[in-house]
Amino acid sequence: MASAPIRLGTRRSALAQAQSGHVADALAKVAGRPVELVPIVSEGDTNRASLSEIGGTGIFANRLREALVAGECDILVHSLKDLPTAVPPELVIAATPLREDARDVVITRGGTPLHELHRGSRVGTGAPRRIAQVRRRAPHAEVVDIRGNVDSRLERVSTGELDAVILAAAGLSRLRPEMKLHREDLGLAEWPTAPGQGALAVETVADAPAELIEALAQLEDEATRLAVTVERAILAGLEVGCQAPMAAHAVVTGDSIRVRAVVYEPGGGRRIGLDVTESLNRGYIRRNGSGNGADAADGADPMRTARDIGDSAAHRLLEQGAADLLPRE
Repeated sequence: MASAPIRLGTRRSALAQAQSGHVADALAKVAGRPVELVPIVSEGDTNRASLSEIGGTGIFANRLREALVAGECDILVHSLKDLPTAVPPELVIAATPLREDARDVVITRGGTPLHELHRGSRVGTGAPRRIAQVRRRAPHAEVVDIRGNVDSRLERVSTGELDAVILAAAGLSRLRPEMKLHREDLGLAEWPTAPGQGALAVETVADAPAELIEALAQLEDEATRLAVTVERAILAGLEVGCQAPMAAHAVVTGDSIRVRAVVYEPGGGRRIGLDVTESLNRGYIRRNGSGNGADAADGADPMRTARDIGDSAAHRLLEQGAADLLPRE
């Protein structure tokens, strides 16, 4: 029935519920139907082991996707940075809404910048990429591998258990927690973040009703889709999971896209990076990172071009020795 609620599957965490609620409100307006949240418990919600130990690939998405295929819900909302790059053939990412702030932030009690924290300061984060970045930015600090929701991480700083935690700016924007702590925004040029960070993916089954697909399409932000397509193509090209110690961030400006990507040694010692700007109108992307307009195909698909740019970037990183720094999955 056209008036039946659209069932949106989501993890039970406060952050997942907040971002799913935002999508639900937007979808209800364009679809003219109510949208109800269907809480689903993922492995990532029950397995309390460190993400650096369990890998993280699909840990938040697999159970939700099983529920979608089984008909327990009609759509899913994922944090795109937690979503494996391989999409099952029976599913489709039907929308990528406008991206939130993609930066990381440092939360401290006194406002001391991360690089000025005193020797032995305890900095909490569970992501291998952030661990490597902290060890580069604040080599005298002690990195504490943590899990938990945003509120519990903030509380550990408030009580003095930790001197700082690293969080995603998008999560703070969506949750808006009350806190009397200091925030340091980390610029993407020197502190790039995970592929897809700050972006959401709305997923449904490939044979979903046409009216649902059409409604979801109205939530799409093309610049966000192009940027995250490049970022995730780099991740796929490196053949590692979304918990690898690497970063990739792309920004669309007009017909061009700027891509920054870095692969880190887990201990924070070495890093291999690139920073390139490519045209999205060109159908041919050379391996040296520049386009060739003479070889461009008329009407080239921008999304295909975005994937080619990401694949080319991954190839260049591997040529520079990135494989030596990355865990294989």
